[in-house]
Amino acid sequence: MDKTDLDTRKGLPDALRVLLETYPRDGWTRDPGFDGLIRFWLDRHMMFRRLMAEMETGTELLLDRKTAPDAFARQLSRYGGMFVNGLHEHHTIEDAHYFPRLRAKDKRIDRGFDILDADHHALDGHLNAFADTANATLRQLDDRDRLQSQAGAFRDRLSDMARLLNRHLIDEEELIVPVILKFGSADLGG
Repeated sequence: MDKTDLDTRKGLPDALRVLLETYPRDGWTRDPGFDGLIRFWLDRHMMFRRLMAEMETGTELLLDRKTAPDAFARQLSRYGGMFVNGLHEHHTIEDAHYFPRLRAKDKRIDRGFDILDADHHALDGHLNAFADTANATLRQLDDRDRLQSQAGAFRDRLSDMARLLNRHLIDEEELIVPVILKFGSADLGG
């Protein structure tokens, strides 16, 4: 089993955390290099986490029969669409623009960008399954018993997606933010 696989990984390999040792997470915001690009990047990551949390809360409310199916459908359609479209766009920009430039800055962490790229491909499959499960749930709005059952499956999919996404985002942050803090963001468009 590949220890860098998103489904099983507990964190980045130690060899890729070399810059994180010099630029630990708890000091990022105090670093003079903590600029608009880093802030924007971390804000995007927080937005994805918040969207997941909102969908998890909405699904639990539906399962507990504390929200109406139509209110759940509106929320899921809105937040689910924002989540899927936003994450696809975010990963596309990273793969095409940021990762190639960041990769060249420090060859010691080159393998980390291969891992993040593999994560993006793995997450695409999970995003497709997420969308399929969300749509299957929305198709059951007129049958409360079936809706409850399908919403349970959707909750499980959300939980798995949140776990995988969080692992990816943490690892991405801990690889990329130290690179930007060390080398700056002038050539990144930030």
